[in-house]
Amino acid sequence: MTKNTNFNRAGKLTALLFLITLLLTPCVIVNAGERGVLMKFGEVQNQILGEGIHFIIPVYNTVKKLSVRVQKQEISAEASSKDLQNVFTDVALNWHIIPQEVNAIFQEIGDEQNVIDRIINPAVEEILKAVMAKYTAEEIITKRGEVKAEVDNALTTRLNSYHVSVDDISLVHVHFSERFSEAVEAKQIAEQEAKRAEFIALKATKEAEAQVNLAVGEAEVHRLLRNGLTPQILQRQAIQKWDGKLPLIVSKDAPKLMNIGEFLKFNQN
Repeated sequence: MTKNTNFNRAGKLTALLFLITLLLTPCVIVNAGERGVLMKFGEVQNQILGEGIHFIIPVYNTVKKLSVRVQKQEISAEASSKDLQNVFTDVALNWHIIPQEVNAIFQEIGDEQNVIDRIINPAVEEILKAVMAKYTAEEIITKRGEVKAEVDNALTTRLNSYHVSVDDISLVHVHFSERFSEAVEAKQIAEQEAKRAEFIALKATKEAEAQVNLAVGEAEVHRLLRNGLTPQILQRQAIQKWDGKLPLIVSKDAPKLMNIGEFLKFNQN
């Protein structure tokens, strides 16, 4: 009985000591959407700690946690177009640290804020200036999709070399100087007025052509009628119109009736 009691006490003591050891053993918890950079006496190690709990050796090991979730960065930048117009662009960039490269990015650059300040912001500004310089101000507006694609490709290549992945980039707002905007508006108004004047002139031309064509048609009808009225047709029309009575001719001599030949000749004229 005594042995069993001693055994139970020893088991409880062992469990207690294990629990105390466990509680005193330093550990680190890497949350969802994070990766841990493991360091040995401050030296970055190749091992990357994934999500979950990890036991480390105090003093010997330290861990720096970095977020690998998609982050949004809004940047405003100024550039010049090919025709030397000032272009003001508001950019929204979605990006994230490449999970399997967190140790490299922490070793070379630092944490997320260092990545934004040292890498992302300068890269966006430089690439916008380079791309905008290839297009005129008008092309930046009319070829916005092409401009956006070129910025996206250049920025993706640039940031990927710094262990950063670009998820999406949006040119939220692209605008120009007030003077240029006024010039564009005046040009659009002038173009609209020119198109309206062109339409009115074309309408007048078409109406004049229609009148000419109508007059030509009427003249052709009269010509055909004249050519088709032979003496025989005129005589036939005169006979059809005759009521059977010969007109009386009054002259200084005695009144007389017009003969049929004179009557037909008279009606042909």
